[in-house]
Amino acid sequence: MTYCVGIRLNAGLVFLSDSRTNAGLDAISTYRKMIIYEQPGERFMAMLSAGNLSISQSVREILQVEKLDNGSAPPITIWNATSMFDAARVLGSAVRRVYEQDGPSLKQAGVDFNASMIFGGQIKGEAMRLFLVYSAGNFIEATRETCFFQVGESKYGKPILDRVLTPATPLDEAAKCALVSMDSTLKSNLSVGLPLDLLVYREGRLRSDEHVCIDENNPYFRMIHSSWGQRLRDVFEGIDDPRWDGGDAEHPLMVLSTHYEPMRKITTPSERIV
Repeated sequence: MTYCVGIRLNAGLVFLSDSRTNAGLDAISTYRKMIIYEQPGERFMAMLSAGNLSISQSVREILQVEKLDNGSAPPITIWNATSMFDAARVLGSAVRRVYEQDGPSLKQAGVDFNASMIFGGQIKGEAMRLFLVYSAGNFIEATRETCFFQVGESKYGKPILDRVLTPATPLDEAAKCALVSMDSTLKSNLSVGLPLDLLVYREGRLRSDEHVCIDENNPYFRMIHSSWGQRLRDVFEGIDDPRWDGGDAEHPLMVLSTHYEPMRKITTPSERIV
């Protein structure tokens, strides 16, 4: 399995992915889930992938040469698309092409066609955009209300993203939030593992300047891992324990209510509720 997150902010984009794949407890491998497509000064795009590794790798290779028929106009590729929407359509077409080639054989072997991608970037003259592409090749776009996408083992790292991220969040703070989200996932799921790929793209740059591979020796991520766990424990211990007896407690647990009254067997007609 894997975990990837892509974030779209006013100031730029943040991408983070792990690199673990496994087919059992003793069959663990490392493959990068992030790939960058760029023409510095002209266009920048990044893709994160989750799901069946053979499907994802095929899509990644085809994407570089895949073309969309545009009628009488020249075919559209990710290298000549004039909008990120068209580039996302090229990616969706690549996914469907792999399905046409491999889908029947996978189905015959009892394997689901399972792949999803986070795809985002910026083309000169256009705003940044971020998309979530499904295994059918269709996609949705990030909005101000939903400024991040996750693929893979998303449930463990989602709470911190929900609580912290807004479109106005600074890029470095969003990168920190993504790393905390990844650390929470690493803690709870052995199918996600180091090393990580972290990419921060600043709006208008049209190139990838801030890209790092993070392993177990990275000092910043080691600090995140140790301090986040300790801070959580500190906050937890700072919350009052439940007080059943109420008394003068500022936040009593038990208050007058009929919602938690136990069910009792009715023994006499006078006990019936009219």
